[in-house]
Amino acid sequence: MDGPGFLIKEKIEACIDRGLRFLLEEQEADGSWDSHPGITALAASAFLRGQTDYTDLKSKSSVSRALDYIAGLARPDGGIYKDDLASLNTAVCILALNQSNSPKFRSIIEKAQQFLVRLQCDETAGYSRDDKLYGGIGYGSDRTPDLDNLDYTLQALKLSGFPDNHDIWEKAVCFIQRCQNRNRSNDQNWSADDGGFIYYPGFSMAGGTRSYGSMTCAGISCFLNAKIKADDHRVADAFKWICGHYTLEENPCVGQKGLFHYYYTLSRALSRCGENIIKDSHGTEHNWSEELVNKLSVLQHKEGYWLNVCPEWWEGNKVLVTSYAILSLSYLY
Repeated sequence: MDGPGFLIKEKIEACIDRGLRFLLEEQEADGSWDSHPGITALAASAFLRGQTDYTDLKSKSSVSRALDYIAGLARPDGGIYKDDLASLNTAVCILALNQSNSPKFRSIIEKAQQFLVRLQCDETAGYSRDDKLYGGIGYGSDRTPDLDNLDYTLQALKLSGFPDNHDIWEKAVCFIQRCQNRNRSNDQNWSADDGGFIYYPGFSMAGGTRSYGSMTCAGISCFLNAKIKADDHRVADAFKWICGHYTLEENPCVGQKGLFHYYYTLSRALSRCGENIIKDSHGTEHNWSEELVNKLSVLQHKEGYWLNVCPEWWEGNKVLVTSYAILSLSYLY
């Protein structure tokens, strides 16, 4: 007799299949999606991680053309981007190229790794450990380093096999701690003590220095990628924040903004914490992964795409949001 796990698996496969079919129809002739390296990389990653039996020649050609488009944007200094968002684009491009397991992209990946390392705010860039931004990584311009960019960077470096003994990890922990509302480990005087995370030290998209959902999930992933164990008190306190603010109706504390990015960071963080059942602030237990699958199934449009009703933070883009949704489902498969 088929159990609930089997039915959830089937639902994931059906959602991913419809989503990938939509992405196939949206791809440009040059192999890109929206002529954008980051969006193209996330869409390609959706195919590469989308655990269904989607191996026909059309989809293989689609991924191959997308990866060649990305590789063609690689710069002499290692960056993979067009005009802006250098670190974010480079990081997600590394993720896509690495998931292909193709040796022809290895040298591009290694140069891109070094490009990201050079973007870290450390002594070589004129920062001291006393600077609140020390260890962070921004968009690759003069914009303030933030936890979201650091999350993508650390994820890309970790999954592409960057050496564990490099000091980028230890420096990153300085910045991660200063983004957490946890005054036992955050040396900034503004810090509260709820365990959640904000966008960068002293600033939150939720207003003031208020913790919010997607960044708290990103904070957990950053810690884990930086070799901090899941049972570390810093990670445990962030996990408690997520449980206490658990909902799939919004990105906790910022409403509909970045909702699908929240799903993406939530699925990555909680799947790595190894907790299938979480208890919310009312004491109610949730099988969060099944609930997220069911939520994404309901939100998927009949044409196969997903779209946030709130277009801020790029979530008015069907390709980007659909890629987030497929990647979220892939972590739950």
